[in-house]
Amino acid sequence: MNMQEIREVAKHFGIKTTHLSKAKLIQSIQISEGNFSCFSSAVDGECDQTACIWRDDCFSAAQKQHS
Repeated sequence: MNMQEIREVAKHFGIKTTHLSKAKLIQSIQISEGNFSCFSSAVDGECDQTACIWRDDCFSAAQKQHS
């Protein structure tokens, strides 16, 4: 998902999108959804949240962050 799409989701939850990185913005959305703020924490490539809309981006971000 690109940043514009993420910002649209954030606005739906009333989250201010300025000065937040992609990871922090998604983590804020996850909290607003009532979920864990676990975006980019799947450093071992494992996650049991199979229905998460952030899943693909999460694995990519975790790999980039920890390589």
